[in-house]
Amino acid sequence: MPPEGPRPAAQGTGPPYTARMPGPHPAPAKQAAAFFDLDKTVIAKASLMAFSRQFYREGLLNRRNMASGLWAQLLFLRFGANAATLERIRRRVMRVTAGWEQERVRRIVTDAVSQVIGPITYKEAVNLMQEHREAGRRVYIVSAAPQEVVEPLARYLGVEEAIASRPAVDAGRYTGQMESYTFGPRKAETIRQVAARDGLDLSQCWAYSDSATDLPMLESVGHPVAVNPDRALRRVARMRGWPVLHFSEPMVVTPEGGHPWRAGLAVAGGSLVGAALVLSAVLVVRNRQQLLGLLGRVGERPRGNPR
Repeated sequence: MPPEGPRPAAQGTGPPYTARMPGPHPAPAKQAAAFFDLDKTVIAKASLMAFSRQFYREGLLNRRNMASGLWAQLLFLRFGANAATLERIRRRVMRVTAGWEQERVRRIVTDAVSQVIGPITYKEAVNLMQEHREAGRRVYIVSAAPQEVVEPLARYLGVEEAIASRPAVDAGRYTGQMESYTFGPRKAETIRQVAARDGLDLSQCWAYSDSATDLPMLESVGHPVAVNPDRALRRVARMRGWPVLHFSEPMVVTPEGGHPWRAGLAVAGGSLVGAALVLSAVLVVRNRQQLLGLLGRVGERPRGNPR
């Protein structure tokens, strides 16, 4: 077993992870910025789960992990998730990844980022980021996903900076704990720190998210926007008069710019996959206890996983 990290790391209260992306980036003309959540806001899936096939091929996940992850992904896409559910998923994921080599994960994500993220990047989000840049605002990705996933995605999307969670690492391997967890109030706290560092006026800044768990981040800026919101966030946005956007069109992002994905094929394929998963669930998962048991297996370690 890898050694446990220090107690503060286990609680995710360490300093946040931020990384400036290589330029060139135009100098901002204003004391304003746009902060984008990642999952279901900029891309159509949970970013970590999007790479599950690559992790499986590398022997880091087994078939049971894959099946559980696909079902959890379907529930996440259809219904969203509250803070308690996300915390349970986070703990299970940390158990699975304990012992993984940090640089191996970074390499897997970096090598596959265009293949995996290209087809699930929202065209509307890419265009909106460009509009903010043209208006002289910096663009940040702010995600609870680990830095090894968020940083390559931020570089791929061409944003100025990535803000992410920092897993605890010992001797180059994950310990199964967190040094910092950029989630909920911690996102807002990190944004305030970045604003103080970069001289930003948060009352002139924008923030985009799909989830009510990001209310602290949305409330910290002058221009909050709900994107593909879950029920709770949709209700809050309606009560407070916040704009609500619906992103649906995928776009492949390349160094030469964005190119529309074959949307009909992508949507049809997604519908077929979703239907197949639902049918499998009906046939296999016959009651709530079976469903909870299936989701619980996300935390089971594959045999032969490197330690």
